[in-house]
Amino acid sequence: MNLVTAHDYAWIRTSPIFRHMLESGYTLTLIRGRTPGEVLRAIEAEPRGTGEGTAGLIEADDAHRAEGGYDYWDESYVAGAFSVAGEGGDWTLVLGFDGGLGIAAPCVETLSRGGRVVAHSTNGGKPIHLFHWFEDGELRTTFEGPSSRHGNTPDELVPLLREVGFPVTSEGEHDESAPDVDRKAAVFALAERLTGIRVTESLLQHARYELGLVPEQPAEEWTRVVIDITDAHGERLHEEWTYEEIATASDRARAEANAPVMITYNEPPDMDGSEHETGE
Repeated sequence: MNLVTAHDYAWIRTSPIFRHMLESGYTLTLIRGRTPGEVLRAIEAEPRGTGEGTAGLIEADDAHRAEGGYDYWDESYVAGAFSVAGEGGDWTLVLGFDGGLGIAAPCVETLSRGGRVVAHSTNGGKPIHLFHWFEDGELRTTFEGPSSRHGNTPDELVPLLREVGFPVTSEGEHDESAPDVDRKAAVFALAERLTGIRVTESLLQHARYELGLVPEQPAEEWTRVVIDITDAHGERLHEEWTYEEIATASDRARAEANAPVMITYNEPPDMDGSEHETGE
């Protein structure tokens, strides 16, 4: 039985590689039953040869960004993929310094058919840490905070969440009495529980990556915006707005901003001559 916990991933906090992942924003994806070449083709990545270790991957990604003039809005990036043994056979590990964008959901669903995909990411800057588990073409569980989960089976991982160290109750709610934990380390441990793959600094540093330039993904049409925040005390704010509600509010605000400005003022009272007569 795999009894890995967050403590087994304490190395990430002293790792130069992980520091680069956090600063750049990254996605690490583990895909069962697919070769690196299959994965790169599925995400329509343009072949860019190979890179020796994370140094080679970073060098290729930096060269791509230099070619584009370090355009902040360019969301293309160089991904690196290599084979690794895990639970149930061979897996492909894909690492990209992509700002936490991740592989597009339709591609992940396709890649997980007949298998499993586990991914976690950080967007860099003001960090958002996401976790995704896909099984046989469906999103089973995804979360940013472990007590606010979504997917087709959002509660299935609750026992594992507790075992790796996340502060959640047996019902999956935030557990204020549980000791604090390095949540990113706990995510690494959770990914290992689901894949059988121990990700180490040495594994990432010394792998021979197949490289591919991942193009920008077309913007997805959206129908609503959801704000779902759980604070440190377990208090939750959940608000949803539809596209129509936002459009109506925007139109109203625009109309108010463009409305003519009416300036009013009070005229001073008329002063007749008698008030200024001094008399003789």
